Amino acid sequence: MKELLSHSLTMTDRDLRRLARQPWWIVVTLVQPVIWLLLFGPLFKGIANIPGFHAHSYIQFLTPGVVIMTAFFSGGWNGMATIDDLNRGVVDRLLVSPLRRSAFFIGHVLQTSVSIIIQAAIIVVLAYAMGAHFANGALGLLVLFTAAVLLGGSLNAVSNGLALIFRREETLIATLNVFMLPLTFLSSAFMQQNLIPHWMQVGARFNPLNWAVQASRSAISSGTDWGSVGTHLGLLAGLLVVCMAFATRTIHTYQSSV
Repeated sequence: MKELLSHSLTMTDRDLRRLARQPWWIVVTLVQPVIWLLLFGPLFKGIANIPGFHAHSYIQFLTPGVVIMTAFFSGGWNGMATIDDLNRGVVDRLLVSPLRRSAFFIGHVLQTSVSIIIQAAIIVVLAYAMGAHFANGALGLLVLFTAAVLLGGSLNAVSNGLALIFRREETLIATLNVFMLPLTFLSSAFMQQNLIPHWMQVGARFNPLNWAVQASRSAISSGTDWGSVGTHLGLLAGLLVVCMAFATRTIHTYQSSV
């Protein structure tokens, strides 16, 4: 366990150093969520007047959705860095070293978690400046950040695992787009779940992105159902374990094919 922790932190340090050399990446990934807040918030603010809509303002309703979507896409696109490492022979050199195999993915997940926390903090501050309020104080925000990290980490593991299988940017991009965009809209990120079509409500129940949105939104709203929050966080934690197991398995697939 001590060796695994040491190797994982070494990989995290490597990835954070690479991120520090390209800090614009965090800025670029924030452009879209900032647009969602600045444009979607005012554009759809009238939704808060729809009968049955529970939030007092659309900005407050939208904020957790934007945080979770940002984490979702940040984790999902992390596999591009692994393809770059494959092309430069870095992965092959790591695999012939004493590095613990799971540490390769744990390092990526931890680095992505740091990025997600920074992005989420910026979005929360911006939303607060636009009039959003967060019930339950630090505890509510902790749940929001935890849900974002768990979901982003899961997508990170899947993305990096697929990168080892596909080994081509075009294939990875096409595969991620097929799944990530539909899952974004098949959730309550933009609209309250009981107000979307029934078939979408059914799909949203099995959508990990929606689990994260539901847990986050409930935690920062008054009248929090902590049982539901705990259930959704538990599902996200289980998903992360499954995704990490899948990612670790892809290393053996990759090694057997080279």
